[in-house]
Amino acid sequence: MNEIDRLAHPLYQDALSVCRDSGANWSNLDGATVAISGASGLIGTFLVDCLMSLTAAECDVRVLALGRSEGKARSRLPYFGRDRFAFEELDVSVPGVRPRHGADVVIHLASVTHPRGYAIRPVGTIASNVLGLSNLLEYTAANHLNEDRNSFCFASSVEIYGENRGDVDRFSEDYCGYLDCNTLRAGYPEAKRLGEALCQAYAAERGVHSSIVRLPRTLGPTLLPDDSKAASQFLKNALAGDDIVLKSAGSQLYSYLYVADTVSGMLFALTRGGTDEAYNLADSSCDVSLRDLAQKIAHFVEREVIFDLPDDIERSGYSTATKALLDASKLNALGWRAHYTLDEAIHDTIRIAQSL
Repeated sequence: MNEIDRLAHPLYQDALSVCRDSGANWSNLDGATVAISGASGLIGTFLVDCLMSLTAAECDVRVLALGRSEGKARSRLPYFGRDRFAFEELDVSVPGVRPRHGADVVIHLASVTHPRGYAIRPVGTIASNVLGLSNLLEYTAANHLNEDRNSFCFASSVEIYGENRGDVDRFSEDYCGYLDCNTLRAGYPEAKRLGEALCQAYAAERGVHSSIVRLPRTLGPTLLPDDSKAASQFLKNALAGDDIVLKSAGSQLYSYLYVADTVSGMLFALTRGGTDEAYNLADSSCDVSLRDLAQKIAHFVEREVIFDLPDDIERSGYSTATKALLDASKLNALGWRAHYTLDEAIHDTIRIAQSL
Protein backbone atom coordinates (compact mmCIF):
# COMPACT_ATOMS: atom_id res chain seq x y z
CA MET A 1 0.00 0.00 0.00
CA ASN A 2 1.11 3.61 -0.42
CA GLU A 3 0.60 6.75 1.61
CA ILE A 4 -2.55 7.96 -0.11
CA ASP A 5 -4.30 4.66 0.66
CA ARG A 6 -5.13 6.21 4.03
CA LEU A 7 -8.28 7.51 2.32
CA ALA A 8 -9.64 3.97 2.03
CA HIS A 9 -9.24 3.24 5.75
CA PRO A 10 -12.57 3.33 7.63
CA LEU A 11 -11.00 5.08 10.64
CA TYR A 12 -9.68 7.83 8.36
CA GLN A 13 -13.07 8.17 6.69
CA ASP A 14 -14.60 8.46 10.16
CA ALA A 15 -12.15 11.27 10.97
CA LEU A 16 -13.09 13.13 7.78
CA SER A 17 -16.76 12.75 8.69
CA VAL A 18 -16.10 14.09 12.20
CA CYS A 19 -14.36 17.10 10.71
CA ARG A 20 -17.15 17.79 8.21
CA ASP A 21 -19.79 17.52 10.96
CA SER A 22 -18.00 19.52 13.66
CA GLY A 23 -19.94 22.74 13.17
CA ALA A 24 -18.02 24.80 10.63
CA ASN A 25 -20.22 27.27 8.77
CA TRP A 26 -19.74 25.79 5.31
CA SER A 27 -21.90 28.47 3.72
CA ASN A 28 -19.01 30.91 4.29
CA LEU A 29 -16.86 28.77 1.99
CA ASP A 30 -19.51 27.78 -0.54
CA GLY A 31 -18.36 28.68 -4.04
CA ALA A 32 -14.92 29.70 -2.76
CA THR A 33 -11.43 28.72 -3.82
CA VAL A 34 -9.35 28.03 -0.70
CA ALA A 35 -5.57 28.41 -1.09
CA ILE A 36 -3.59 26.32 1.41
CA SER A 37 0.14 26.79 1.93
CA GLY A 38 1.95 23.81 3.40
CA ALA A 39 -0.72 21.63 1.81
CA SER A 40 1.33 18.43 1.99
CA GLY A 41 2.23 18.74 5.68
CA LEU A 42 0.73 16.81 8.59
CA ILE A 43 -2.14 19.27 9.07
CA GLY A 44 -2.36 20.51 5.48
CA THR A 45 -2.81 17.02 4.06
CA PHE A 46 -5.76 16.30 6.33
CA LEU A 47 -7.24 19.75 5.62
CA VAL A 48 -7.08 19.13 1.87
CA ASP A 49 -8.63 15.67 2.35
CA CYS A 50 -11.45 17.18 4.41
CA LEU A 51 -12.29 19.91 1.90
CA MET A 52 -12.06 17.52 -1.05
CA SER A 53 -14.37 15.07 0.74
CA LEU A 54 -17.18 17.64 0.88
CA THR A 55 -19.97 17.04 -1.58
CA ALA A 56 -21.28 19.86 -3.75
CA ALA A 57 -24.47 19.76 -1.71
CA GLU A 58 -22.51 20.33 1.51
CA CYS A 59 -20.15 22.99 0.14
CA ASP A 60 -18.99 23.68 -3.40
CA VAL A 61 -15.40 24.50 -2.51
CA ARG A 62 -12.25 24.35 -4.62
CA VAL A 63 -8.74 23.76 -3.29
CA LEU A 64 -5.57 25.50 -4.45
CA ALA A 65 -2.73 23.58 -2.82
CA LEU A 66 0.60 25.41 -2.47
CA GLY A 67 3.88 23.65 -1.82
CA ARG A 68 7.58 23.62 -2.56
CA SER A 69 7.55 20.16 -4.17
CA GLU A 70 5.02 18.85 -6.67
CA GLY A 71 6.52 15.39 -6.29
CA LYS A 72 5.88 15.39 -2.55
CA ALA A 73 2.36 16.72 -3.10
CA ARG A 74 1.60 13.99 -5.64
CA SER A 75 2.73 11.34 -3.16
CA ARG A 76 0.33 12.64 -0.51
CA LEU A 77 -2.59 14.26 -2.35
CA PRO A 78 -4.43 12.05 -4.89
CA TYR A 79 -6.40 14.89 -6.47
CA PHE A 80 -4.30 15.95 -9.46
CA GLY A 81 -6.49 16.19 -12.56
CA ARG A 82 -9.72 16.73 -10.64
CA ASP A 83 -11.88 19.76 -11.40
CA ARG A 84 -11.96 21.05 -7.82
CA PHE A 85 -8.21 20.83 -7.21
CA ALA A 86 -5.17 22.73 -8.43
CA PHE A 87 -1.56 22.70 -7.29
CA GLU A 88 1.11 25.39 -7.55
CA GLU A 89 4.75 24.63 -6.85
CA LEU A 90 6.22 27.64 -5.08
CA ASP A 91 8.06 28.62 -1.94
CA VAL A 92 5.85 31.23 -0.33
CA SER A 93 8.77 32.56 1.75
CA VAL A 94 10.65 33.88 -1.29
CA PRO A 95 10.35 37.69 -1.22
CA GLY A 96 7.61 38.95 -3.53
CA VAL A 97 6.31 35.56 -4.63
CA ARG A 98 2.54 35.28 -5.26
CA PRO A 99 0.33 32.38 -6.36
CA ARG A 100 -0.69 32.65 -10.03
CA HIS A 101 -4.23 31.41 -9.47
CA GLY A 102 -6.83 33.51 -7.68
CA ALA A 103 -8.36 32.47 -4.36
CA ASP A 104 -11.14 33.70 -2.09
CA VAL A 105 -9.76 32.38 1.21
CA VAL A 106 -6.14 31.70 2.24
CA ILE A 107 -4.99 29.33 4.99
CA HIS A 108 -1.29 29.69 5.84
CA LEU A 109 0.16 26.47 7.25
CA ALA A 110 3.61 26.44 5.63
CA SER A 111 6.27 26.39 8.32
CA VAL A 112 9.18 24.46 9.72
CA THR A 113 7.51 22.78 12.70
CA HIS A 114 9.97 20.39 14.32
CA PRO A 115 13.16 20.62 16.41
CA ARG A 116 15.71 19.36 13.88
CA GLY A 117 14.23 21.70 11.29
CA TYR A 118 14.51 24.68 13.64
CA ALA A 119 18.20 23.90 14.13
CA ILE A 120 19.07 23.15 10.49
CA ARG A 121 16.86 25.79 8.83
CA PRO A 122 16.62 28.67 11.33
CA VAL A 123 16.36 31.31 8.60
CA GLY A 124 13.67 29.34 6.76
CA THR A 125 11.79 28.88 10.03
CA ILE A 126 11.48 32.64 10.42
CA ALA A 127 10.97 33.35 6.72
CA SER A 128 7.97 31.06 6.28
CA ASN A 129 6.18 32.68 9.23
CA VAL A 130 7.07 36.28 8.35
CA LEU A 131 7.97 36.66 4.66
CA GLY A 132 5.67 33.83 3.58
CA LEU A 133 2.84 35.24 5.65
CA SER A 134 3.47 38.75 4.32
CA ASN A 135 3.39 37.48 0.72
CA LEU A 136 0.09 35.70 1.26
CA LEU A 137 -1.49 38.61 3.13
CA GLU A 138 -0.47 40.91 0.27
CA TYR A 139 -1.96 38.42 -2.21
CA THR A 140 -5.19 38.35 -0.18
CA ALA A 141 -5.30 42.14 0.02
CA ALA A 142 -5.11 42.37 -3.77
CA ASN A 143 -8.14 40.12 -4.09
CA HIS A 144 -10.25 40.77 -1.01
CA LEU A 145 -9.82 44.31 0.21
CA ASN A 146 -12.44 45.42 2.76
CA GLU A 147 -14.08 42.03 3.23
CA ASP A 148 -16.50 42.02 6.15
CA ARG A 149 -15.51 38.53 7.31
CA ASN A 150 -12.36 36.44 7.64
CA SER A 151 -10.67 35.68 4.33
CA PHE A 152 -7.40 34.55 5.89
CA CYS A 153 -6.40 31.99 8.51
CA PHE A 154 -2.96 32.02 10.13
CA ALA A 155 -1.82 28.86 11.89
CA SER A 156 -0.04 30.21 14.96
CA SER A 157 1.19 28.09 17.84
CA VAL A 158 1.04 27.38 21.56
CA GLU A 159 4.69 28.42 21.50
CA ILE A 160 3.82 32.13 21.29
CA TYR A 161 3.05 31.97 25.02
CA GLY A 162 6.63 31.14 25.94
CA GLU A 163 7.41 29.60 29.32
CA ASN A 164 4.67 29.37 31.92
CA ARG A 165 5.56 31.86 34.67
CA GLY A 166 3.93 29.58 37.24
CA ASP A 167 0.92 31.81 37.75
CA VAL A 168 -1.62 29.89 35.63
CA ASP A 169 -2.49 26.28 34.85
CA ARG A 170 -3.56 27.01 31.28
CA PHE A 171 -2.84 29.72 28.77
CA SER A 172 -5.78 31.91 27.83
CA GLU A 173 -5.46 34.05 24.73
CA ASP A 174 -4.28 37.12 26.67
CA TYR A 175 -1.44 35.35 28.49
CA CYS A 176 2.20 36.18 27.83
CA GLY A 177 4.99 34.13 29.38
CA TYR A 178 8.77 34.37 29.34
CA LEU A 179 10.66 33.90 26.07
CA ASP A 180 14.40 34.47 25.62
CA CYS A 181 14.56 35.98 22.14
CA ASN A 182 18.36 35.83 21.95
CA THR A 183 18.57 32.11 21.12
CA LEU A 184 18.45 30.01 17.98
CA ARG A 185 15.33 28.22 19.21
CA ALA A 186 13.45 31.51 19.64
CA GLY A 187 13.13 31.90 15.87
CA TYR A 188 9.96 29.82 15.72
CA PRO A 189 7.89 31.35 18.56
CA GLU A 190 9.10 34.89 17.84
CA ALA A 191 8.20 34.49 14.16
CA LYS A 192 4.73 33.28 15.14
CA ARG A 193 4.32 36.28 17.46
CA LEU A 194 5.37 38.67 14.70
CA GLY A 195 3.06 36.81 12.29
CA GLU A 196 0.09 37.50 14.53
CA ALA A 197 1.03 41.19 14.73
CA LEU A 198 1.34 41.26 10.94
CA CYS A 199 -2.20 39.91 10.61
CA GLN A 200 -3.46 42.72 12.83
CA ALA A 201 -1.52 45.27 10.79
CA TYR A 202 -3.04 44.06 7.53
CA ALA A 203 -6.50 44.18 9.07
CA ALA A 204 -6.05 47.79 10.13
CA GLU A 205 -4.28 49.08 7.04
CA ARG A 206 -5.35 46.83 4.18
CA GLY A 207 -8.72 45.46 5.26
CA VAL A 208 -7.62 41.81 5.30
CA HIS A 209 -9.46 40.10 8.15
CA SER A 210 -7.87 37.02 9.67
CA SER A 211 -8.67 34.19 12.00
CA ILE A 212 -5.61 33.34 14.10
CA VAL A 213 -5.56 29.83 15.52
CA ARG A 214 -3.00 28.88 18.15
CA LEU A 215 -2.40 25.22 17.54
CA PRO A 216 -1.41 22.63 20.13
CA ARG A 217 0.98 19.81 19.36
CA THR A 218 -0.77 17.60 16.83
CA LEU A 219 -0.53 13.92 15.98
CA GLY A 220 -2.12 11.85 13.27
CA PRO A 221 -1.55 9.36 10.44
CA THR A 222 -0.50 12.14 8.05
CA LEU A 223 2.77 12.65 9.97
CA LEU A 224 5.82 13.31 7.81
CA PRO A 225 8.87 11.01 7.60
CA ASP A 226 11.29 13.80 8.59
CA ASP A 227 9.22 15.09 11.54
CA SER A 228 11.47 15.14 14.62
CA LYS A 229 8.82 16.22 17.15
CA ALA A 230 8.68 13.92 20.16
CA ALA A 231 5.20 12.51 19.48
CA SER A 232 6.05 11.80 15.84
CA GLN A 233 9.28 10.06 16.86
CA PHE A 234 7.38 7.94 19.40
CA LEU A 235 4.88 6.93 16.72
CA LYS A 236 7.63 6.12 14.21
CA ASN A 237 9.30 3.90 16.81
CA ALA A 238 5.97 2.15 17.39
CA LEU A 239 5.29 1.64 13.68
CA ALA A 240 8.76 0.18 13.19
CA GLY A 241 8.17 -2.28 16.03
CA ASP A 242 10.89 -0.67 18.15
CA ASP A 243 10.96 0.45 21.76
CA ILE A 244 9.87 4.05 22.31
CA VAL A 245 12.86 6.35 22.74
CA LEU A 246 12.44 9.23 25.19
CA LYS A 247 15.24 11.81 25.04
CA SER A 248 14.49 13.62 28.30
CA ALA A 249 12.98 12.89 31.70
CA GLY A 250 9.62 13.45 30.01
CA SER A 251 8.18 15.72 32.69
CA GLN A 252 7.11 18.37 30.14
CA LEU A 253 3.31 18.78 30.17
CA TYR A 254 1.69 19.70 26.86
CA SER A 255 -1.64 19.97 25.06
CA TYR A 256 -2.16 17.62 22.12
CA LEU A 257 -4.94 17.08 19.59
CA TYR A 258 -5.67 14.52 16.92
CA VAL A 259 -5.24 16.04 13.47
CA ALA A 260 -8.98 15.82 12.71
CA ASP A 261 -9.74 17.98 15.75
CA THR A 262 -6.99 20.46 14.91
CA VAL A 263 -8.42 20.90 11.40
CA SER A 264 -12.02 21.09 12.61
CA GLY A 265 -11.05 23.79 15.11
CA MET A 266 -9.28 25.80 12.41
CA LEU A 267 -12.26 25.65 10.08
CA PHE A 268 -14.67 26.46 12.90
CA ALA A 269 -12.65 29.51 13.94
CA LEU A 270 -12.29 30.66 10.33
CA THR A 271 -16.00 30.38 9.50
CA ARG A 272 -17.67 31.14 12.85
CA GLY A 273 -15.09 33.11 14.82
CA GLY A 274 -14.82 36.85 15.05
CA THR A 275 -12.69 38.85 12.64
CA ASP A 276 -9.07 39.38 13.68
CA GLU A 277 -9.47 37.23 16.77
CA ALA A 278 -7.04 34.62 18.15
CA TYR A 279 -8.33 31.26 19.36
CA ASN A 280 -6.66 28.42 21.24
CA LEU A 281 -7.35 24.85 20.12
CA ALA A 282 -7.18 22.20 22.83
CA ASP A 283 -9.06 19.63 24.89
CA SER A 284 -8.16 18.69 28.44
CA SER A 285 -8.54 14.96 27.71
CA CYS A 286 -5.47 15.25 25.47
CA ASP A 287 -3.19 17.01 27.96
CA VAL A 288 -0.29 14.71 28.81
CA SER A 289 3.35 14.63 29.87
CA LEU A 290 5.90 13.40 27.35
CA ARG A 291 6.70 10.46 29.62
CA ASP A 292 3.05 9.40 29.84
CA LEU A 293 2.59 9.87 26.10
CA ALA A 294 5.58 7.63 25.43
CA GLN A 295 4.22 5.04 27.84
CA LYS A 296 0.77 5.08 26.25
CA ILE A 297 2.22 4.52 22.79
CA ALA A 298 4.59 1.82 24.07
CA HIS A 299 1.72 0.02 25.81
CA PHE A 300 -0.37 0.08 22.64
CA VAL A 301 2.32 -1.72 20.61
CA GLU A 302 3.57 -3.85 23.52
CA ARG A 303 7.02 -2.32 23.65
CA GLU A 304 9.08 -0.55 26.31
CA VAL A 305 10.10 3.06 26.88
CA ILE A 306 13.86 3.53 26.81
CA PHE A 307 15.87 6.67 27.50
CA ASP A 308 18.56 8.16 25.28
CA LEU A 309 20.37 11.48 24.98
CA PRO A 310 19.58 13.82 22.06
CA ASP A 311 22.37 14.85 19.74
CA ASP A 312 23.52 18.47 19.65
CA ILE A 313 21.34 19.39 16.66
CA GLU A 314 18.22 17.95 18.26
CA ARG A 315 18.96 19.59 21.61
CA SER A 316 19.35 23.03 20.05
CA GLY A 317 15.90 22.76 18.51
CA TYR A 318 14.02 21.59 21.60
CA SER A 319 11.46 23.78 23.29
CA THR A 320 12.36 24.94 26.78
CA ALA A 321 8.70 25.11 27.86
CA THR A 322 7.96 22.69 30.69
CA LYS A 323 4.21 23.31 31.04
CA ALA A 324 2.24 24.54 28.05
CA LEU A 325 -1.46 23.77 28.35
CA LEU A 326 -4.00 25.69 26.29
CA ASP A 327 -7.38 26.93 27.48
CA ALA A 328 -9.87 26.60 24.61
CA SER A 329 -12.81 28.20 26.47
CA LYS A 330 -13.05 31.08 23.99
CA LEU A 331 -13.69 28.80 21.01
CA ASN A 332 -15.74 26.38 23.12
CA ALA A 333 -18.09 29.27 23.93
CA LEU A 334 -18.86 29.55 20.20
CA GLY A 335 -19.77 25.86 20.06
CA TRP A 336 -16.59 24.01 19.04
CA ARG A 337 -15.61 20.80 20.80
CA ALA A 338 -12.83 18.32 20.13
CA HIS A 339 -14.03 14.80 19.37
CA TYR A 340 -11.07 12.49 20.05
CA THR A 341 -9.55 11.49 23.37
CA LEU A 342 -5.80 10.99 23.46
CA ASP A 343 -6.18 7.20 23.58
CA GLU A 344 -8.43 7.31 20.52
CA ALA A 345 -5.95 9.56 18.72
CA ILE A 346 -3.09 7.14 19.39
CA HIS A 347 -5.19 4.12 18.41
CA ASP A 348 -6.41 5.59 15.14
CA THR A 349 -3.04 7.06 14.18
CA ILE A 350 -1.25 3.74 14.60
CA ARG A 351 -3.98 1.59 13.06
CA ILE A 352 -4.23 3.77 9.95
CA ALA A 353 -0.47 4.17 9.58
CA GLN A 354 0.09 0.43 10.00
CA SER A 355 -2.05 -0.17 6.90
CA LEU A 356 0.10 2.04 4.67
